[in-house]
Amino acid sequence: MILRNRRTGAALATRVERASTLLRRMRGLLGRRELPEGEALLIEPCASIHTLFMRFPIDVIFLSRELRVLRAISGLRPCRATRFHVGAAMAVELPEGALVRTGTQEGDLLELEV
Repeated sequence: MILRNRRTGAALATRVERASTLLRRMRGLLGRRELPEGEALLIEPCASIHTLFMRFPIDVIFLSRELRVLRAISGLRPCRATRFHVGAAMAVELPEGALVRTGTQEGDLLELEV
């Protein structure tokens, strides 16, 4: 799947991995050394995340069911946690710098292409 910003036309990720089971959501990116450019992890349902025990910073976006960006966080460092985001149906974890590179901001509408 490709995750694209409808406003800018930029692809946030060209390989989106989906984590929708309890076990997969709990594991997330734990144990990985990096999240390569062009990859993302879409976690659903999800309204908050943590980076405990992670080895690298990430960008995170919280999305509504309609894929509207409710909250965009750049450079979330390891050993941090986000607050609970009311209305968020999912979170997307991206390589650090993806939000700046694509110009993605709160309020943008995204699309998933299969």
